[in-house]
Amino acid sequence: MGSGIVSDWPEAKRHPPFVTVSLTLVCIVLYFVYAGLTPITQQAMIDVCGMQPALVAGLFEKPLSSWWGLPAFSVITALFVHVSWLHLLGNLVYLWVFGLKVEQRLGSLGILALFLAGGALANVIVALRLPELPTPIIGASGAVSAVVGAYLGLFPSRHIGLFLPLGLYLQFARVPALFEIGSRFTLHLLYTFLGPLNSAVAWWTHLAGFALGISFALATRALSLFRQKAGSPGL
Repeated sequence: MGSGIVSDWPEAKRHPPFVTVSLTLVCIVLYFVYAGLTPITQQAMIDVCGMQPALVAGLFEKPLSSWWGLPAFSVITALFVHVSWLHLLGNLVYLWVFGLKVEQRLGSLGILALFLAGGALANVIVALRLPELPTPIIGASGAVSAVVGAYLGLFPSRHIGLFLPLGLYLQFARVPALFEIGSRFTLHLLYTFLGPLNSAVAWWTHLAGFALGISFALATRALSLFRQKAGSPGL
């Protein structure tokens, strides 16, 4: 169990997870910065760093030359701001469970591009889907979901360890990653269409990030396979 590395993928060199560690530290530091501010300055930080859906959606009605401003950059800065330690912890747990293997496979630049681009595009999709939202969107949920989606695309037959509640005890078990991620994806899909509006914001962010992540991974795998075939003798 757990040996499902695809055969069409070259073996990656192991290296310290510099990007996963760095992203974690940035999120933690900014959380403590936020926690140390007064309520007024906390709101100011959210307003400045958070993604304003109406402003981002409005960019698509303007020429490209006018995009270089705070609304455009906020799709990135919003990824690193969390106002709840539970929200932060939940994102970081998933980042570490899935991000370590993704960084090992894609490399430091690969996972950095995945995290930033996946999170930014997820925020853009939410802004276009729900432009009427009055409050800024913050948090790394979209970016982390992109990492989770990439993990599934890169390691579709991997198993991951989980602690399952059995009465008064927790039993450790290894389950297919597809089962755990698929269950999470299905739950998000249900909440997207059946949950309240405030829940729909988070679910749309998760779903968009997940779809972008798995698309990125599948495209990367296809490119790697093409390069292997192009470089093999007789081609």
